[in-house]
Amino acid sequence: MANPIWIMTSAFDQLTLDLTVEKAIEIGVQGLDLCVFRKDGTRDDFVATHLDYENFGSEQAKKLIEKFNGAKLRLSIGAFDNLIGGDPAERVKNQNHLLRLIRMAYLLGGDENDVKVGTFVGYNHELGNQEGGFEKNLLEYRKVFGPIIRYANSLGVTVLYENCPMEGWRSSGYFGTFNNLPGILAARKIMYELIPESNHGEIYDPSHDIWQHTDPVEVIKNTDMNRLKRIHVKSTRNNPDPFWGNMYPMQQISAEWTEKTGIPSSTNPWDRHHYEATLPGFGLGDSMDWRAFVNMLKEKNFTGPFEIENEAVLSKQTGKMGAIVQGCKAAVQNLAPLLYELSDEGWTYPEAKYNPLLEVNRADVPLMTMEKL
Repeated sequence: MANPIWIMTSAFDQLTLDLTVEKAIEIGVQGLDLCVFRKDGTRDDFVATHLDYENFGSEQAKKLIEKFNGAKLRLSIGAFDNLIGGDPAERVKNQNHLLRLIRMAYLLGGDENDVKVGTFVGYNHELGNQEGGFEKNLLEYRKVFGPIIRYANSLGVTVLYENCPMEGWRSSGYFGTFNNLPGILAARKIMYELIPESNHGEIYDPSHDIWQHTDPVEVIKNTDMNRLKRIHVKSTRNNPDPFWGNMYPMQQISAEWTEKTGIPSSTNPWDRHHYEATLPGFGLGDSMDWRAFVNMLKEKNFTGPFEIENEAVLSKQTGKMGAIVQGCKAAVQNLAPLLYELSDEGWTYPEAKYNPLLEVNRADVPLMTMEKL
């Protein structure tokens, strides 16, 4: 097992693509998962746009492949928004943007170059608040994503869902924090039954299960490995809370009650589950056994990339580029002994495993929209 280590480029939203590539070489990774969020999107947390998606054609794809081969890096692309819920107008824009990314992946070689498209599914709370709301969301997923996955399949492109529940996507005045359908394994398994095509799968981030008090090792034991294509490298340090417990989210209560009782109240949608985002091996403790997790992936013959998604309190959240790079380097060094054989240079990725991207030179295809689908 010699899985490559990549970086998700949301950590480098301050930098151009060229500078991000330079940082990747400095850190010593083998690939980049390029964030290509809508420039007019509604998210403002850990987003970046590292490709000009409005002017991307065959020539741009050719130059990008040449750039990455020159740097000895592999790549994928993605944007993570709500595609089945939220504001209806934004929902359609997000759907059309995903179709745009699928076209871009096709031009970059798609599955032939292992260029996948990462996305969320999202959640529709108008349906979710009804009886049987979870099932209704699954049916809405099939309605929206069925045509999208079949379109991607026609172009030889695989779509991947990340399992973040996006707990901060609703006001802390709401009780629930489940805002992205594939946030639990049960949903993902049903999703593959509802849309049986093989060209969709998952990016698994174990940190999201850790703060839900779910063992990622058990999740991998029950995961269809044909669907698992990427692992996100992000850790969580869980902090016990005597007031709210650790099963349900902390609620927003009146300032008067907070002051009189000394009970903490949620001040923003993201501070509700008593955890800190960390990177393995960097500064803070970790509520996850990475050795057991990697060993289970080895047992299940996982060969895909481990992608560092840097949202760590002591790294990305400092806003300091030095700390961002330092955190990524620490994560690489922490993973290396778990992934690689020992050599005279230490635990390092074997250069012989690197394969350049194929120069596919694909003919352009017109933009697709949900209306046309």
